[in-house]
Amino acid sequence: MTDPADRDPTAPPPHPCGARAVPGGPRAATAVVVGGGLGGITAALRLADEGVRVTLLEGRPRLGGLAFSFQRGGLTVDNGQHVHLRCCTAYQWLLNRIGGAHLAPVQDRLDVPVLDADRPAGRRLGRLRRAALPVPLHLAASLATYPHLSLGERAGVGRAALALKALDPADPALDDIGFADWLTRHGQSPRTIRALWDLVGVATLNAPATHTSLGLAAMVFRTGLLSEPGAADIGWARVPLGHLHDTLARAALDARGVRTLLRTKARSLTPTGDGRWTVAVPGDTLEADTVVLAVPQRETHDLLPPGAVDDPGALLRIGTAPILNVHVLYDRTVLSRPFFAALGSPVQWVFDRTAASGFTVGQYLALSQSAAHDEIDAPVAELRARYLPELERLLPLTRGARVHDFFVTRERTATFAPAPGVGRLRPGARTRAPGLYLAGAWTATGWPATMEGAVRSGFTAASAALSALGRPHVHPLEEAA
Repeated sequence: MTDPADRDPTAPPPHPCGARAVPGGPRAATAVVVGGGLGGITAALRLADEGVRVTLLEGRPRLGGLAFSFQRGGLTVDNGQHVHLRCCTAYQWLLNRIGGAHLAPVQDRLDVPVLDADRPAGRRLGRLRRAALPVPLHLAASLATYPHLSLGERAGVGRAALALKALDPADPALDDIGFADWLTRHGQSPRTIRALWDLVGVATLNAPATHTSLGLAAMVFRTGLLSEPGAADIGWARVPLGHLHDTLARAALDARGVRTLLRTKARSLTPTGDGRWTVAVPGDTLEADTVVLAVPQRETHDLLPPGAVDDPGALLRIGTAPILNVHVLYDRTVLSRPFFAALGSPVQWVFDRTAASGFTVGQYLALSQSAAHDEIDAPVAELRARYLPELERLLPLTRGARVHDFFVTRERTATFAPAPGVGRLRPGARTRAPGLYLAGAWTATGWPATMEGAVRSGFTAASAALSALGRPHVHPLEEAA
């Protein structure tokens, strides 16, 4: 960092965003990005990388959107467990861009322990893991020995997988078809749907097959399990999410000259008539050539100027789905694996968050409960009475352990609902208003509501803005190719 005393005193002062105007030269392009989640962070970085002077607005006191951390006593707690896959190349780009890839590594090879507690003879452990073989043989051995399905059900899964691989997720006709109906027509039993398809689908789509569009399901399973052998290898942060999405992201934005205003919400967007925009914030008005709206769909609806999209009501018809996270701190180690998935129990996925949180006197488990419509508003006492006995069924070592703490975090609108028909409601990045673009995992990324989808939306919005500004650029994923 250059000491201010070393700066040439005859040079013009730096712009608040870090860019310097050239005397007599053309005015630098400016942008306001509204929303500091992953989509907004990505859009701001991409625009700044191409020389645009960017101001990033975030209403919360931190960046990261719905993938963040907070302090509870002496612990650093993630609001919920977030994972990514090796096929999440956009999110991997963001991690590399902010210098955090080594802090969220991916498994060497997909390996998911699946524990079925609903067995007359007691618990039974199965594994979904891949071999070093080409698709689809990479999962054949694991499927052939998967104990939670019968031999006939395992064979049926292979046939359905091949039929799924033949679908085109971009086909709009698939958006209106329910995934469960399609699975049933392709010979999948209720147990197969529960023990395999929903095991993956609920975690990635935040909805069971009965409430999922075939188009989105096909995208998830084809990309993750039926494209490249290592596509579904799982990665997760070994540090608090806030360190990645707030601390490191802020440092990267600062280094690129982005002016980040926290606790600052946009109140209105107004075109100026000369192709520019004014963004009203408390106590001030910002002017920009380009605005990227990277906030949830309902907030976007309220900020959009008249005529910006064909059907603004469509944004309000995009449903939402909740995620409940249950946090349990034990006085001893009760789980020897980093995570596992459960069947035959209300418990879905359990992760060891001990090291990342700074907990030192036992073990900290985080339960990620997707599509938690029935439980999202349940009292903590009720959830404690439900989940502690379930953990004792799944993990015998918990039976003699003392619970240091039990608490929950709730994201009532964690994702958009991937229901049939949602595809036609999701808008693209471009609006009818020149210079105004949309970002967010709920936009038409082709992906479900994931960190990957959010980053991709930031790419698309920034690319559209740069094209309109006449800035030649290369898509980051093409640069990495």
